[in-house]
Amino acid sequence: MAEFVLVAGAWLGASAWDDVVAPLRAAGHGAHALTLSGLGDKRGMPAGQQTHVQDIVDEVERRDLRDVVLVGHSYSGIPVGQAAQRIGDRLTTVVFVDAEVPVDGGSFASGWWQGQEAFEAQLTENGGYWPPIGAADLDGQGLADEQVARLIEGSVPHPGATLTEPAVLTRPLGELPATYIKCLLDGPEPNDTVATLLASDNWRLVTMDTGHWPMFSQPTELARILAAQAD
Repeated sequence: MAEFVLVAGAWLGASAWDDVVAPLRAAGHGAHALTLSGLGDKRGMPAGQQTHVQDIVDEVERRDLRDVVLVGHSYSGIPVGQAAQRIGDRLTTVVFVDAEVPVDGGSFASGWWQGQEAFEAQLTENGGYWPPIGAADLDGQGLADEQVARLIEGSVPHPGATLTEPAVLTRPLGELPATYIKCLLDGPEPNDTVATLLASDNWRLVTMDTGHWPMFSQPTELARILAAQAD
């Protein structure tokens, strides 16, 4: 059985995975949801992007995990992709859940759809943090009112340095064994960087008919897809 290490995207901590952890464990897998520095109950801790990479590597090594499936959602695909290259033969595969992926020398901000300058201006206006989204931003994402409430309740301002520091890759990302889960309500196609990676023999695409936060909207189905990656 696999050991899943689950890392949520911006603003969120380990509790985002509560409804995914339970079915994974019921299927006999290990499931370890991780709160990154500066988020959740670690709010206020200083954090840059490489802090988050080290958080993930430390979790794997501290627990002495083997047969690891690293799972990164949204922003956290960037540190997860880097950590996957650093845990050696402990890794079975990495799963990107509607996620950004690391580009050597690039950052989350450098890939922002309105441009890096516009994104960094948001951070400056909010004291160096990316403010959480509100309920109106979650419309059309397949979330029930209760799920929206839980997502917002679990969100805190996201440390800006984690979004602006550059990624560091030790080898081409396409060499990793990987699955990309595209959530179709958030857009029908992966971005160009992911599309290029999916041309690799090591990468595969899975789609979900839900929005950007499937750990809230379709946790049982997400757990099923994740468990299938360990086969």
